[in-house]
Amino acid sequence: MSDPHTPDWYDRSLEKALTNNLVDRYFSEAESWLRAILRMCIFSLTYTDRQAALLVECPNQAVAKRLTRKLCPLQDLVPRFSRRSRASKRVIICYLDDTLGCWRCFDTKTNVWKDLKTCQVPTLGNW
Repeated sequence: MSDPHTPDWYDRSLEKALTNNLVDRYFSEAESWLRAILRMCIFSLTYTDRQAALLVECPNQAVAKRLTRKLCPLQDLVPRFSRRSRASKRVIICYLDDTLGCWRCFDTKTNVWKDLKTCQVPTLGNW
């Protein structure tokens, strides 16, 4: 029997509910294709390099690459989670590349894709 206070890491229902709530609340005016692919993703908030960042975990490469072409709505969402007046608009878009055995992530701070072999999504604190 498992400890009731230990989270089930494979149950992503809470994160999925948060994602759907954010899509409903902040992307209601966005194009329908964008809302549809955002619902396939999982959002979480992370801090990296002492900045808040929106981490978007995508189901595959196609979704991740498509989101990198539509960053403005995602970047506008990030400051809503910070108390700082000059909040970061940093977004990190990731997908698991099974063929390489690593996470591929696009960071809006550098605008490049990186391979992360030892990454644990959603905590990218050592990035």
